[in-house]
Amino acid sequence: MTRQDKIIKTSIIGIIVNLILVAFKATVGILVNSIAITLDAVNNLTDALSSIITIIGTKLAGKAPDKNHPYGYGRVEYFTAVIISAIVLWAGVTSFMESWPKILNPDVTSYTTVSLIIIAVAVVVKFVLGRYVKGVGEDINSQALVASGSDAFFDAILSLSTLIGALISIFFNISLEGILGVIISIVIIKAGIDILRETVDSMLGARIDRDLSLKIKERICEFDNVYGAYDLSLHNYGPESMQGSVHVEVDDSLSAPQIHRLTREITTKIYEEFSIILTVGIYARNDKYKHIREDLENIASEYEEVLEVHGFFVYESQNLITFDIIVDFDAERDRIKNEITSKLKVKHPEFEYIIIDDFDISD
Repeated sequence: MTRQDKIIKTSIIGIIVNLILVAFKATVGILVNSIAITLDAVNNLTDALSSIITIIGTKLAGKAPDKNHPYGYGRVEYFTAVIISAIVLWAGVTSFMESWPKILNPDVTSYTTVSLIIIAVAVVVKFVLGRYVKGVGEDINSQALVASGSDAFFDAILSLSTLIGALISIFFNISLEGILGVIISIVIIKAGIDILRETVDSMLGARIDRDLSLKIKERICEFDNVYGAYDLSLHNYGPESMQGSVHVEVDDSLSAPQIHRLTREITTKIYEEFSIILTVGIYARNDKYKHIREDLENIASEYEEVLEVHGFFVYESQNLITFDIIVDFDAERDRIKNEITSKLKVKHPEFEYIIIDDFDISD
């Protein structure tokens, strides 16, 4: 079963379960003349809408690339997650607005045995559904399913708070519905904001996951003749569509055919293991000037703000040395680079130096 099939299957299960709850609650609500139960049925109808939105978004995201969108439509999934997170936020805000007045003006509500059974059933069903949908979403990296599962899970918590409030009302003749509702509403609002922020980060281009970055570099460095992997940059075009680039350091004695074969092998391995299309660039390594490189690394190690030095290359005919340096974003970048250049110039005054300013975007 493909990832798209799993998303659609899980969403259909969510629709069916919510529609069953809608029919069950609406029927009982009409029979016992309970507005609360009937309105709760309407709430389950909006939950089914979340699953429908997920299916539509998944179908659109699965469209093949075309002339106007050569990288495909994978990012549509993020818009789906935004819509669902907005629904979660709306549920939290609505619950808060309904609960807050009950703190100021508490009233003891009369509950029937039938209504308590319905609430208890809803808690169990929505909790199981929420965990299932969210679990599948986390397994296949679907933020839309995670948002939809969270929505169902928080519905279960809301219903549970209603049940707890009902039992307290029955046994102690006091109403805590307002306080419980406000607390849980705040939790739901925070969860909705967190889901929205995570989705927007993915859309804007968040920092590469550190573990993923390290794994990719480790795989690349397993190849013979590769001394290091640098400048890894990944661009997300959807949960299943990622492209990027990386530089690898190799001996300057390698021929063009050897480099061609090596880069092809790296590209193939990374795609097979991570489903990432990677463009591979080259840094040439020359041991003739190894002593200068070691001096540079020793000087750079004096600064804890310097995260990495790479891309060291000597242009003999021009008496020029260039290298890339990664300095922490919060550091005094210009001062540190100038000091490193000055110290290196003292040791090797016969060369001019150009520092290429690099950024810590992967690890």
